[in-house]
Amino acid sequence: MTPDRRRAALDDVLVATRDLWHPQPFRERRPGWLEEYPGLAGAVAALTDDEVAGLEDDREASLALVARIRPEVGGIASLVELPSFAGKILQDRGQRWAWEIPGRKRCQIEAFAGAAGGAGKPVLDWCGGKGHLGRLLALNWAVPVTTLEIDAELCAVGGALARRAGALQDFVVADALTAAGVPAPGHHAVALHACGHLHRRLVREGAAQGASRLDVAPCCYHLGMPERYEPLASGVRLELTRDDARLAVTESVTAVARERRQSGREMAWKLAFVAWRESVGSSGYRNFKPVPSPWMRAGFAEFIAVLCRREGLPTPGPADALRYEAIGWQRRDEVLRLSVVRHAFRRALEVWLVLDLAVFLAAKGYEVALGTFCPRRLTPRNLMLSAEIA
Repeated sequence: MTPDRRRAALDDVLVATRDLWHPQPFRERRPGWLEEYPGLAGAVAALTDDEVAGLEDDREASLALVARIRPEVGGIASLVELPSFAGKILQDRGQRWAWEIPGRKRCQIEAFAGAAGGAGKPVLDWCGGKGHLGRLLALNWAVPVTTLEIDAELCAVGGALARRAGALQDFVVADALTAAGVPAPGHHAVALHACGHLHRRLVREGAAQGASRLDVAPCCYHLGMPERYEPLASGVRLELTRDDARLAVTESVTAVARERRQSGREMAWKLAFVAWRESVGSSGYRNFKPVPSPWMRAGFAEFIAVLCRREGLPTPGPADALRYEAIGWQRRDEVLRLSVVRHAFRRALEVWLVLDLAVFLAAKGYEVALGTFCPRRLTPRNLMLSAEIA
């Protein structure tokens, strides 16, 4: 299926099902679909904790659950199923090229490098940090690599690592959002997990400058985005908010059990605070300011007390603190169950966002392929867009 046809089909189903994935159960106590689809409401309410956890990691099963009530949802599975890019076998560089790289990150870099097609052109490593990806490509493709990075300290460290490995790699300290003349005409640009506005600018500038090839694995689509997403390619009806785009990257398959427990407690305590705030007369949901991690390390009474001081609210006494903590945990269980429906659409939204880039590049004369560069268990942000000038 061509990118434009896939995008059109996905656009239709996401527009039709917006009432299911747009409401945020954390903010809305009773999303509208609960009344409209009582069968779906009953199905998610009856889920056990283990079933909720299982559906969180099983996209196909969560879509099938929703499709019992909304059959058109069943078509999403085929629309988000993308080919795995067959990775080339990289020359074994041993441990020398990979100083300072954590194991999982190294595996991601190697998978991306294997999936990207070497075009024999000079390479621009976009927002490359210490240049780990660029260093590996310089060594394996035997081409000069320029790593563009805004942080001068990271560039200095990366330069030392490149010299130590004998890689033909230069570093340029520059802001990718304002740098002019990059990527240079005919160059091959790569970007592994460049966030939001950064990967979108690479796609726009790459096409404008005449890059010969782009290999991009996007990430954090909502970062740098205005309140409403502005598609690069025309011809779609779907309107996404920044929070909708954030939904696409809420999946985490790499978190350990301790991190999941911490995340669950943080949600429960925040929901408890919301309930307390409403009880003292502050109606309507308001976005949370960032909660410093040390505030989560004490007990709930200390957490809500410091949060109330920050927000200018009365602090609950010991009895109320106990009661509202219990309310928070109850609300957390409700939110997790209701979120099963919303989370079923995460990959569909992500694929829609990447297809916007793909259709844009195709209109600019590129041959475009979209697939995955590594297994989901290594990173859920495993989509890769490859485009070569026709």
